Amino acid sequence: MRPASAEAARPWSLRRRLLAAILAASSVLWLAGLGTLTLLAWEETGEVFDDALEESSYMLMAATTSLDARGLLAPLPAPGGEARKVDMQYQIVAGDRVIGRTGGAPSTPFVAGFDDDHGFVDLILDDERWRVFVVRDEARRFEVQVGQRASKRFDILEELAELLWLPALGFLLALALVCWWLTGRVLSPLRRTAAAIADKTPDDLAQVQTAGQPRELLPIVGALNEVLARLDTALQAERRFTADAAHELRTPLAGLHMHVQLLQRQHPDLAISFQKLRQDIARLTALVDSLLTLARLDPLARTQLNSQALALQPVLEQLLGEFAEEAVQRGISLSLRNELDAVRADPQMLGIMLRNLVGNALRYCPAGSRVEIETSRHAGRDRIVVRDDGPGVDEASRRRLAERFFRVLGQEAGGSGLGLSIVQRIADLHGIALRFGPGLDGGGLGVSLEWPIETP
Repeated sequence: MRPASAEAARPWSLRRRLLAAILAASSVLWLAGLGTLTLLAWEETGEVFDDALEESSYMLMAATTSLDARGLLAPLPAPGGEARKVDMQYQIVAGDRVIGRTGGAPSTPFVAGFDDDHGFVDLILDDERWRVFVVRDEARRFEVQVGQRASKRFDILEELAELLWLPALGFLLALALVCWWLTGRVLSPLRRTAAAIADKTPDDLAQVQTAGQPRELLPIVGALNEVLARLDTALQAERRFTADAAHELRTPLAGLHMHVQLLQRQHPDLAISFQKLRQDIARLTALVDSLLTLARLDPLARTQLNSQALALQPVLEQLLGEFAEEAVQRGISLSLRNELDAVRADPQMLGIMLRNLVGNALRYCPAGSRVEIETSRHAGRDRIVVRDDGPGVDEASRRRLAERFFRVLGQEAGGSGLGLSIVQRIADLHGIALRFGPGLDGGGLGVSLEWPIETP
């Protein structure tokens, strides 16, 4: 048995409910109309049969010139040998005695002691209902009584129903298909609006267009636009605050760093303490720089990038030059294997990504480790991978490496937890896939940047 929460969370279809309501109403009205038509048809066929009874009686009366109506007892044949549909039975009655009749009529009068000159009588004979018309001749010498079983009338209605139920059901199914198509057309603005909202990215807080929207959908779109506007205002305020705060912190941090250097020279006996303080200031400065970088990256859109075909070898050689001294100081081997001529990216953004990846690898690897930058093309994708054989990161932590301010527990190296967040943001702007996996020789950490497949 499903829990109530799962039932409540399961989405329902407005189109199906609308279609069900339309079909239910149509079916009820269809059945009511069919019942009304059946009643009308019963009344009309009854009147037609009554007219036929009456007319047959008068015709038989006119045709009977003597009381010797020979041949009336012979059954009346039907065309093709089938049972007669109308099946009227006649009697000629004189003195309450049947002197002539058809084969299906009883041997006793339908109606005995009839006083009027003509008229209809409903009666039951042998558990069967009959409708009889009686007419007398002017001299009241004999009567002509023409009767019909009520079941024969019902048989005709049943035959009509057998002929009509399949077309009626077909029309009902056609109605369902037409309603399905019409509801789809009528609800198409909902799908278009939903698609427009689904296409939005975290960087796209533009208003949803209200032009061409149906009146019933305007309140929802208007409310959504108000939410988007408030969210955009809040994000802009947050970004301005972060940028302003980081910018204002850079100057006092630079001054503080200079003062610490001066104090370290004046008090050599406290050199170790001042060196620790300088490291903390450097880490804080790096954090401020990362916050400024994120503040600049967050409002950017892909269309604002200066993407171009960028020769990769000079970029990578410059990168190796920037980190060569640090790698030597830390006793880490930094190598390059380049198989790509160029990639398409914003030059400044690509440099930020690669510096963050290589800087992270050098920071967290112990002395004697290896860091390798490899570029290649695989299955139509350009790929840049930075691998190391350091302590590595467990699978659960890999999934969170790009989160802001996330740092793996147990790491002694300093950091702000924003470097890979910056890489993720730039990768998203370029449509590049950022993936984390094992590093060199199955150990350490590998970070890959995979460009989308090129289309002609």
